[in-house]
Order: sequence, then C-alpha cells, then structure tokens
Amino acid sequence: MRGKSLIPMLFILFVWGLGSAYVAGFARSSIDDKPLVVCTTTVLSSVVVDLAGDSISVDVISSPAVCPAHYDVKPSDVEAFRDADLILAHGFEPWVDDLKEASGSEAPVVRVRGGWNSPKALKEIYVKVSTALRDYLGINVSDRLNRALRSIDSLESWLKKVSEENHFEGKPVVCMLFQKGFVSSLGFNIVAVYGPPEKVSAKQYEAVIRNATEHNAVLVIDNIQSGTDLGRKIASEIGAVEVALTNFPQTAPNLNNMTQVMMWNVQRIIDALRNAELMAEVSSLKREVETWRTAEIATLIVAVLEAIIIVALRMRMKR
Repeated sequence: MRGKSLIPMLFILFVWGLGSAYVAGFARSSIDDKPLVVCTTTVLSSVVVDLAGDSISVDVISSPAVCPAHYDVKPSDVEAFRDADLILAHGFEPWVDDLKEASGSEAPVVRVRGGWNSPKALKEIYVKVSTALRDYLGINVSDRLNRALRSIDSLESWLKKVSEENHFEGKPVVCMLFQKGFVSSLGFNIVAVYGPPEKVSAKQYEAVIRNATEHNAVLVIDNIQSGTDLGRKIASEIGAVEVALTNFPQTAPNLNNMTQVMMWNVQRIIDALRNAELMAEVSSLKREVETWRTAEIATLIVAVLEAIIIVALRMRMKR
C-alpha cells in the first residue's frame, strides 16, 4: 500500500477499532500515566528504552523481520497512533502520515533521519532521540545519553580491534546497499553494491557479477530484511560465501539494541570468512589433484608411446 491508496483502508481500520480504542485509551490513562512513545521500528524503540527506561511506555509498529517500507498496517496500529504522546519514525516509511491522519492522533511525529548501522551514525540517532524526548515530553535523559555514547565508543574500539585481528582491511566483498555503512566501517573493500532485489535490473546484476569476479570477492554480505535469495545467487555465481546480516534489533535472542546487533553481525562475518578460507583451501586441493591427475595421464601416455616406439624399433631390427 502506498500514498493515497492507504487512506481508504486506514479509514476502515479506524472505524473497525473505534470502540475498543476508547476502552483501551481509558484503561491506559487510568492505570498508566507514563507517556507513550510509538516507534515505527525496533531501532528507534531500543534507543528510547536505553535512554528513558521505565519513565515511558513504548510501542513498536513494524516487525523487525521485514523492511518497514513494505509493512502493511493493522487495526492495532491505528489505536497505537491514537494513544501516542510522541511518534518516532525514520522518514522512509510511506504509511506514517496516512496512519496518523486515519487515527486522528494529535501526537507530534518526529522523523529521526539517517543511517544507524555504524557506530558514528548510531550516536547521531541517540542524540536526535534524546532531543525529541526532551523537547516533546520534557524528559531529560542526558545521563543515560552520555552512558550510551560511551558504550558506542567502546563498541567502535572493539570493532576496530576485531577488524585488525581478522584482517578485514581491504578484503574484497559484495554488499547489499542497506549494510554498506556497517561493512565500510569495518574496513572491507566493497567492490560491488546491489539494492533491494525487486529494484535490481539485469544490467545492474551483470555489473555486480563482473566487478565481483574481477576483484575476486570473497563474501556477499546480504541484508536479512530485504530477502536473501539474490545474495545467494550472486555468491553461487562468483564462487563466494553469502552471509546475511540484520539491520534491526529483536531479530534473534539477546539482540536488544544496535550495539548488540553489530557484535552479532561481526561474528557472522568472521564465521563466513572462515568458510571462505575453507572453500579456497578445498578449491586449491582440487586444483592440485587435477594437476597430479593430468600429470599422471601425461606420464602414462608418454610411457605408452615409448613402449610403442620400442616395439616398433625391435620389429624393424628383426627385419
């Protein structure tokens, strides 16, 4: 659903959920006086929880397993927007404005723009969310913000150490667009980038294969939320290892925020590189076997020819 085409459906959802909304709203206001922050993704909700903790209630709209741009709204989303005191979005979700209009929400919508899957970008997200909490809800989270920023700095130092220990620097890889920031921050040489699978043309695909082959790419780094079939196809065609990373918390156990996500992603890359090294060793052994096999066949042919020549010479000498 896109643009104006969302409005009729959202209106139906609005009417459908009207009765339960009053009950839910009354229950929340009478039992829980905490402000409700509605976030479009688990990236934003994890930042809000890290910064505000128990001083707020948090609701998340889209599942971390899918790209938020492709999310289909539900009746409960109308209610969440209606009850919200603050709505946080990234800015690329096409359904936010229509959902707000259909719900009749009076909550401000703050678009926290920019990437988040590198330490530098993540710090900017934390700062922007802290500003929104202060400006729209009057919540001062400066102490928690400082702790979060120090934690991200520690993460960045750890990532650099891991990169050095595992020799990430300069290794040629193919990368899905939505993981480019993270992969670049680790020092990899990104020799080809591909976008969302539904937008990759045949010409673009051929260019990716050509560049990856020319530079001997060892990994194809995919994005789970965008689908992994295309990445697997590229890896199969160029003889590389495909590894799928996540861009959102809560896609696996104990991934509660983006710092944990980055650590999880790095471990997957390390494992993939080990697999790539094993593949390279197997390929090398296969080539050696083929070389020896060819040498054996050549030796056998030479021996047969020598035997034929000797027999021929003996027959000539008898004559």
